[in-house]
Amino acid sequence: MVATTNPFLQMFARSPFQPMQEHIAKAQECAVELIPFFEAVIKNDWEAAAEVQSRIAVLEGEADAMKKEIRQGLPKSIFLPVPRTDLLEVVRMQDKIANRAKDIAGLMLGRQMEIPTSLQTDMNDFLRVALQTSEQALTALKELDDVVNSGFGGHETDVIEKMLDELDVLEHRTDEYERDIRAKLFGIEKDLPPVDVMFLYQVIRLVGDLADRAQQVGSRLQLLVAR
Repeated sequence: MVATTNPFLQMFARSPFQPMQEHIAKAQECAVELIPFFEAVIKNDWEAAAEVQSRIAVLEGEADAMKKEIRQGLPKSIFLPVPRTDLLEVVRMQDKIANRAKDIAGLMLGRQMEIPTSLQTDMNDFLRVALQTSEQALTALKELDDVVNSGFGGHETDVIEKMLDELDVLEHRTDEYERDIRAKLFGIEKDLPPVDVMFLYQVIRLVGDLADRAQQVGSRLQLLVAR
């Protein structure tokens, strides 16, 4: 094994998944900031919304830097229990979680988008279920070290497979929320400016995509465990 002086990459020598765990934790930290962001938007407190959006942008930048450090600096000579390309693909998917959080906050702040009163509770519920999905991906990833140490078998594999099944359930629930909120928006869109309606649909799609990206992380983890 070739030594590396990069402390972030030295994590691979101790745990093949620790840098990925650190990365998805950062992506989730970024995404969770959407909760206070939406709260500020609902209150039409754009100064507070701008402060949260700035935090989201910083965290997304940190996640992106971690992704690049893993992709560019991971020596091929370090022994890994799973293919290096698979690890990098998981990191790419994880990074999309932070990207979507930044996209949502940037779009809503830039247009100072107001959420119709009749949709505010639904949007908050929708967001929280999407964030539960990404949190479940983080939880599952934390279990991978035990799976590797067990030789990809036994109780540890059963535990992570159950976690990934729950992730699929959460993502499906997010899809249901998305369909419901789209239907409710359709019911009131004639009373709203058409441009506002268009961008509301875009925000709904982006929140749903955040959960989709987390589910994709889970799908890739299932492939890793299966190997």
